[in-house]
Amino acid sequence: MTKTALITGASRGLGAALAEALAPTHHIIAVARTTGALEELDDRIQAKGGATTLAPMDITNADAMAVLCRGIHDRWGSLDLWLHTAVHAAPLAPADHIDTKDMAKSVAGNITATSTLITYISPLLGQSGTAVFFDDPRNSQKFFGAYAATKSAQIALARAWAAETAKIGPQIRIVTPEPMPTATRARFFPGEDRSALSDPHAQAAAVLAQL
Repeated sequence: MTKTALITGASRGLGAALAEALAPTHHIIAVARTTGALEELDDRIQAKGGATTLAPMDITNADAMAVLCRGIHDRWGSLDLWLHTAVHAAPLAPADHIDTKDMAKSVAGNITATSTLITYISPLLGQSGTAVFFDDPRNSQKFFGAYAATKSAQIALARAWAAETAKIGPQIRIVTPEPMPTATRARFFPGEDRSALSDPHAQAAAVLAQL
């Protein structure tokens, strides 16, 4: 029976690298807002003999996520793996200058959407599935207030879920990848020497080795 892997934030960076790494053994359900990047991912996976289901949608759209999860249930009955790489990276700003709209988008993308997805996806994972979250600790770093606060809250949700399901499943894993030359990091550190950063494909292999 074909294994299934849902990747939220699959169009680029670590999400895309994880999709390509898992494609030989899993049917990939790839979620992201950028249709073109998802189609390019699909081309790469198909060229290697893999298969994907593309879901170009915004994870903050609860109705769309509900339809997606119902579709997964109707087609496969369950889900083996969920990797949540999607994140909203608000512009860096001093804590007393954070834009209200930027904070609202951070809360919606990093906290509310994660909480909603957990409620939708948990029944699909059942007792034997695995969910993976990706930490990026930036607490107390100047100008990272909106991102750090909401990313920390996301990981707090994941840690609570992990404690609650430790004996009954699903398995919840939280990993901290090394810095990578992603679009999110480029927003935070423009002009950085990206040659010193870890390749997303290498990090994807390291993450999957931990599982």
